[in-house]
Amino acid sequence: MAFIIEKNALILKRGGETLRIEPWGRDSLRVRSTMFSDFTGNDWALTEKVPECNAVVETHEIDHWVGDGTIDKRTVASITNGRIRAEINFVGIISFYRDDKLILREYYASYDGTLLKGSRCLKVVNREWKGIIGGSDYSLNLKFESNDGEKIFGMGQYQQPYLDLKGTVLELAQRNSQISVPFATSSLGYGFLWNNPAVGRVTFGKNITEWIAKSTKEMDYWITVAEDPKAIMANYSAVTGHAPKFPEDRMGLWQCKLRYRTQDEVLSVARQYRKEGIKIDQIVIDFFHWTVQGDWKFDKKYWPDPKAMVDELHSMGIKVIVSVWPSVDRKSENFYPMMDRGLLIKTERGAAQTYDYQGDCVEIDPFNPETRKYVWEVCKKNYYDFGIDAFWLDNSEPDYGVYDFENYRYCAGPALQVSNMYPQMYSRVFFDEMSKIGDGTVVNLLRCAWAGSQKYGNVVWSGDVPSTFESFRDQLAAGLNMGLAGIPWWTTDIGGFMTDDVNDPDFRQLLIRWYQFAVYSAVLRMHGDRGPYNIPPLDDRDWGGGYLHTGQPNELWSYGEDNYKIMKKYYDIRISMHDYIKSLYDEASTNGSPLIRTMFYEFPDDEKCWELEDQYMFGSDYLVAPIFKLNCFEREVYLPKGAVWVLTSDNKEYEGGQTVKVAAPIEYSPVFKRK
Repeated sequence: MAFIIEKNALILKRGGETLRIEPWGRDSLRVRSTMFSDFTGNDWALTEKVPECNAVVETHEIDHWVGDGTIDKRTVASITNGRIRAEINFVGIISFYRDDKLILREYYASYDGTLLKGSRCLKVVNREWKGIIGGSDYSLNLKFESNDGEKIFGMGQYQQPYLDLKGTVLELAQRNSQISVPFATSSLGYGFLWNNPAVGRVTFGKNITEWIAKSTKEMDYWITVAEDPKAIMANYSAVTGHAPKFPEDRMGLWQCKLRYRTQDEVLSVARQYRKEGIKIDQIVIDFFHWTVQGDWKFDKKYWPDPKAMVDELHSMGIKVIVSVWPSVDRKSENFYPMMDRGLLIKTERGAAQTYDYQGDCVEIDPFNPETRKYVWEVCKKNYYDFGIDAFWLDNSEPDYGVYDFENYRYCAGPALQVSNMYPQMYSRVFFDEMSKIGDGTVVNLLRCAWAGSQKYGNVVWSGDVPSTFESFRDQLAAGLNMGLAGIPWWTTDIGGFMTDDVNDPDFRQLLIRWYQFAVYSAVLRMHGDRGPYNIPPLDDRDWGGGYLHTGQPNELWSYGEDNYKIMKKYYDIRISMHDYIKSLYDEASTNGSPLIRTMFYEFPDDEKCWELEDQYMFGSDYLVAPIFKLNCFEREVYLPKGAVWVLTSDNKEYEGGQTVKVAAPIEYSPVFKRK
């Protein structure tokens, strides 16, 4: 085993593995290892230039008791960058310290020494590399000791009610409504980025923490320390990128449904909103406005003059966003040109098909720069040049017909190695080009993201989730953990996506509770697939903009006069908060802070706040306590220490440091303002 000091880096060569630890931003270290002769040079999520750090790198010898009672000398090493220090012992185990206090240590159970976990007979190693049979790459299993009492947050979006991820097993893979953003924030004062887009798994077990990549060329992670979660997020966003400035003219209501089938429908909805005196900032044209998937153009039968439509909407101050899918149907005019040029995803075996909803499709390969250029040129001609302001990049995981990641390959490598980065590369088809030619901030809507996606103008929503109170509850945990994973622009389908009957009073109650929550979130967006499906198709073709079903109306006035009054009242609240919401977006672009925040993000010194999972902060001033149960008209709310809290329904003041029970009639969901 040999330690090498190279400028600011500490390098260890042992058993064919090269391990490199170096400073990477404030109080942070980047750790890489490989079984190859050199590193790939991929920075993955670590895209930002960081100031040069003067780390302290040292080696020294320690006494080691040998089994026969004699003392041997062994070399150990350390690297210190500000408040973080990594030590490597004489068998290659890494331990991390924050201000000289141990926060994380690799697991090892294969030698007789002071760091023994379990029995040496287990022969478990800290970094387990296994060659993939028939290939040149490796699977990787990295293990850390688990810290008792530690809480772990972030990691993106998983459809579960757990905010604290300790004790969970998370698939590192993208699926509809599941978003892998592998950055974790620890209650012990550190943040950990698994800087690897490979498909795999992480287990935050009680006995062990285990990171697995099913196929990779190298291990790559980044670790930072700070005094509180907000400072951790600032360190993280400094190395992965900040969200751009969010445009003020899109901080209000976004109107959407599945689906507006004609330009007349879109215009009639916009005109009605104007008549009602409600300003909508953006209207969304959903899927199957096109001829077939992959044509990326309006069906002229139902959208005869898109430019005239856009011009009228713009005259009302409404931006226009249009849905684009990455799937290309074999019937599309673009299929064979793209297939011949290698611009689509390849399958390792069987037929060339990756997606089968409403067609026989193969999805684009956005890792290929030629693909990105091709798709943008088509979409620019057929959408952007008409004045379309933004793109709804749906199915951006991508949504495979079967999530068999072993069967797909991109130009950047097997899906097993890089697939988690797909949504980010898909977003860049549009972000990169729109940034060059646009006259303002790019804001596109996506169903998925990866580490660093925040810098590419991505509003991320939580996917096609059920219209149930249980799912509503899950979305709060999802949104809070997305924020702690560095994605500040996050939203949901108000009321959930999948509704069987819009006339069901239980659903309408859910809709109102969800809407009240959405007013205090990053983006207020009406959307959903609203049953019953008793609206006949526009024609009998099996393709084009007229054949696919549409859902019931989903405008604010669509759910009865009583509910309309409530939604208008909350709409007015949203508009009245414009300057405050702008300040939150500005903060997100400065230090990475999300708009919706866990209680401990604002009150890290209040131990109770680390336990709360059913209330949150909207910025630093508003405490929001959603209603997650049917026919629930009161709830308990914990008010953090060190502040006076004003209930917005009656302006009654409460001292912090106590739990209070407050009324929650259907017209009101509890919100407190910090005085």
